[in-house]
Amino acid sequence: MVNRENIRNIAIIAHVDHGKTTLVDAMLKQSGIFRENEQVEERVMDSNDLERERGITILAKNTSLYYNGVKINIIDTPGHADFGGEVERGLEMVDGVLLLVDAFEGCMPQTRFVLSKALALDLKPIIVVNKVDRPNARPYEVVDEVLELFIDLDATDEQLDTPVIYASGRDGWATAEYNPEQPNRDLKELFELIVNAIPCPQCEEEGPFQMLVSNIDYDDYTGRIAVGKIERGSIKTNMPLAVCRPDGTTARGKATKLFTFEGLNKTAADEVGAGDVVAISGITDINIGDTLCDVEHPEPLPFVKIDDPVLSMTFSVNDSPFAGQDGKFVTSRHLRDRLYRELDSNISLHVEDTDTTEAFTVSGRGELHLSVLIENMRREGYEFQVSNPVVIYKEIDGVKCEPVERLTVDVPEEYTGVVMDGVIQRKGEMTNMVPTTQNYTRLEFLIPSRGLIGYRSELLTATKGTGIINSILHGYEPYKGDFQSRNRGALIAWENGESVTYGLYNAQERGTLFIGPGVKVYEGMIVGENSRLEDIVVNVCKKKHVTNTRAAGSDDALKLVPPREMSLEQCLDFIADDELLEVTPHHLRMRKRILQTDLRAKAKNRK
Repeated sequence: MVNRENIRNIAIIAHVDHGKTTLVDAMLKQSGIFRENEQVEERVMDSNDLERERGITILAKNTSLYYNGVKINIIDTPGHADFGGEVERGLEMVDGVLLLVDAFEGCMPQTRFVLSKALALDLKPIIVVNKVDRPNARPYEVVDEVLELFIDLDATDEQLDTPVIYASGRDGWATAEYNPEQPNRDLKELFELIVNAIPCPQCEEEGPFQMLVSNIDYDDYTGRIAVGKIERGSIKTNMPLAVCRPDGTTARGKATKLFTFEGLNKTAADEVGAGDVVAISGITDINIGDTLCDVEHPEPLPFVKIDDPVLSMTFSVNDSPFAGQDGKFVTSRHLRDRLYRELDSNISLHVEDTDTTEAFTVSGRGELHLSVLIENMRREGYEFQVSNPVVIYKEIDGVKCEPVERLTVDVPEEYTGVVMDGVIQRKGEMTNMVPTTQNYTRLEFLIPSRGLIGYRSELLTATKGTGIINSILHGYEPYKGDFQSRNRGALIAWENGESVTYGLYNAQERGTLFIGPGVKVYEGMIVGENSRLEDIVVNVCKKKHVTNTRAAGSDDALKLVPPREMSLEQCLDFIADDELLEVTPHHLRMRKRILQTDLRAKAKNRK
C-alpha cells in the first residue's frame, strides 16, 4: 500500500439546511478556483433548476481545490433523508468527512443517519459547528450533543477523538478557538485541519487497475460517464477495460476519455493515478456498483448496500378528458423508457412493470424523492398520472411490519399539545421532549411512515406556520393499526366546461376551492376540499339564469375567496386511494379514478 500524500478525499455531510453547499462555495472562492473578477452565483454547486428553486441539494456533486500543493477532492452531499442513496454512494469515494452541525439546531435526524453511515465505513470525521454567528447560537452545547451522538452510535475511541472547528460558511471563516468578539477572517484553519487530520488515500500505485463506479454522470456528446476513486493502479486514455457487474458477469469496454475534477469543471487527462477521483467516458452500459478493472485481472469490489425504498406510487398513462393536450411525451412507451432511464443514476429508486402495459410501480425513499422525479419529468414535457403514495410493508418472522420514522418537531411551547394530539392520532409514540431556546420545544416521536403522509401541511396549519418538522427512517415494526389519514372530503366537478364566478360562489360555501373562474374542468375533477368528511359534487360551471326582473342589490358583485394554490407535494398529500393526480407540463389536476358520478356511486354501493 502507498500513501498518496498530495491527495485528500472528503465528503461534506449534514442535515438539510445546515450550510454544506454554502461552505463549499467559500472553500472554492478562497482556494483561488475563480478569477478575481469572475461573477459567481451563490450555492454554485446546486447546478440544476430544481435545486436552485428549492434551496436544497438533490444530487451529490464532485469538485476539487488545491491547498499548499495538496489536491482536496470534495463531494457535496444532499441533506434530505429522501436522497440518502446519494450520500451512501458518495461515502464510497472518500477517506474522511466534514460533519456539519448547525450551532442553533444541533443534532437532527439526518445528522444521525449520515454519521452512522460514515462511522460504519470507518471514515475519519471532523466536526464543523457551522453558523456560530447566528442569533441564539449555542456552539458548545452542540459539540456535547454531537459527542453524545457518537457514543450513542458506538463510535470507537479513535473516532471519538475527533477535532472540532467553529465556522461561518456564509462569511467564509473557521477557527478552532471560537471567540465571538474576534471571529476569524478566512478558512485557513479548516484547510490545515483537512490536510493534517484526514488520512490520505491508501492505494496500490503499481498493481493492475481497479475502480468501483460510485456515480454516473451524463453528457450529450460523450454519453454515460463513470465516476469513482481509483483503488489500485493507474488508467490511461484508450486503455481496454473489463467491466465486472454485481451479478457476476463481465463485459469489455474502453476508456475513450479521462477527466479529473478541477474546481467546477472536468479537465481532460491522459493518465490518472491511484487515490484520485476520475471520470471515464466510452463505456455505454456502465452502471453504479460496477467495477472497472485491468482486462487481465477482472476482480470486482464490493458495493455498499443501498437502503430499500419505503414508499411506492403507480405512474400511468394519462386517460383524462384533457389527455394529450399539453405534453410532448404521452405514450406508455415514452413513460416506460423515461422511468427505466432514471434507474441509471438514481440508485435508491425501484421501477416495476405491472400486469397492464399502461402503468408502472415506482418506489422511492420518501415523498420528496418521488416528487422531484415527477417535477423533472413535467419539465421535460412528459404527461402522465400518479396514484397516492403508499408505504411498502415487509413480512418479518411471519409478522406484517411497516416502516417507522424518527420524527422531530420544533414548535413554540403553546402548540406542543396540538402537535402531540395530531401525532398520537396517527399512531405516533412520543420518545422525548426538551425545551430549546426562544420558548421553543423539541418533540421527538416514533411514527409509522404512512402517518407522515399529509401531516406536514396539517402541522403548518395547526402551528400557524411556526412548526419545523424533520424525519428519518428508524426501522420496521409490527403494523400499528388503522387510522383515518384524511379528515376532509373533496368537492368534485359535476360536468365538463369552464368554471364561472356564479358556480364557484355557490360551491365555496361547502369548503375551500382550489380553482378560480375561467378554469377548464371535467366531470370527476377535484376542484376543492369539503369542510366535512364526505365527497360532494358541485357545479362550478353553473351560470346565473337571465330574468327580466331586477331586485335591489342583485347586481352586486359576487365576492370569491381566493383559491388555495396547491403545490405538487400538497396534491400528493391530499389525494386518497380512489383518486389520481394528472401531471402535465403546465397543469396539476386532481381527479377521481372513476370520473362519472353515477358509476362512482355504483362502485361505492358494491363496496
